[in-house]
Amino acid sequence: MTGMLDLTEAPQRDHGGNLSAAISEYGGVASDWIDISTGINPVPYPVADLTVADWGALPDQAALNGLITAARSFWQVPKEAAILAAPGASALIAAIPALADPRWVQITPPTYNEHAAAFTARGWQTVTSGPAEACVLVHPNNPDGRRWDAGDVQAPLVVIDESFCDVCPAESLMHLAERPGVVILKSFGKFWGLAGLRLGFAIGDPCLIGDLAAWQGPWAVSGPALRIGAQALQDVDWADTTRARLQQDAKRLDKMVTEKGAKLVGGTDLFRLYEVDDAAAWQARLAGAQIWTRIFPYSKTYLRLGMPTGEGWARLEAAL
Repeated sequence: MTGMLDLTEAPQRDHGGNLSAAISEYGGVASDWIDISTGINPVPYPVADLTVADWGALPDQAALNGLITAARSFWQVPKEAAILAAPGASALIAAIPALADPRWVQITPPTYNEHAAAFTARGWQTVTSGPAEACVLVHPNNPDGRRWDAGDVQAPLVVIDESFCDVCPAESLMHLAERPGVVILKSFGKFWGLAGLRLGFAIGDPCLIGDLAAWQGPWAVSGPALRIGAQALQDVDWADTTRARLQQDAKRLDKMVTEKGAKLVGGTDLFRLYEVDDAAAWQARLAGAQIWTRIFPYSKTYLRLGMPTGEGWARLEAAL
């Protein structure tokens, strides 16, 4: 089939945030390091005090309903679409390939490698271009920030991963969530900076969302995640202020890095992708200053940086 990947040469299943590997190689302790290897907001949503019941009781249905209501309002979810809260978008990514019989799935590289890994584990064959029985669109794409549009939604099963779309909500494809066969993913760890909370959402075709919910079982989302998630999704002022700050930070980072010889390739306001002469050498040099960055097994020139904060800006500029 045209465009088929050789799965023996598929991108490795690697991720940013593996700070322990940096410490093992370059020394120090976690508090010494600035980790900008992920696209996680470095200024997270302020977590309110939690109650004993949040920790000690089974997650409450009323609290879950409140979270779903907040999510529907914040993301302007069409009324025909269903919403499922889950313990992180990764759990949903692993489960989605079971929604259809395994055949061909279109995943255009470079992109977030967990989708290909999840589909391959379920027996699907990956192609880089259609036609195919399923399609994955990471929107905006990780790592290059590519945007997709409604014309790209063609397959019977379409997964639209909007984990990084909360920095550019006007570009969301949420209006497609009412289409049959569409599942849109939202991650709470990126924009809100609370990756450790493990909260994600699947939004879309009620039949598919119903299957995911049945497989997930009861009490999948913890009490603390229900409370914090609902509060954050209702805090529109914080979201607006955060978007403005991240936009300015992205511009600041681009100026700082490109002045040192890097070329901007793309990204979002949560991470930037640069082309450099030798990505591994750049990573090693910055790691010598205890700043951890992201490189990719499929490229010798791609370097991805998340947003610094506080004294991290001065340390990064000095290391560059």
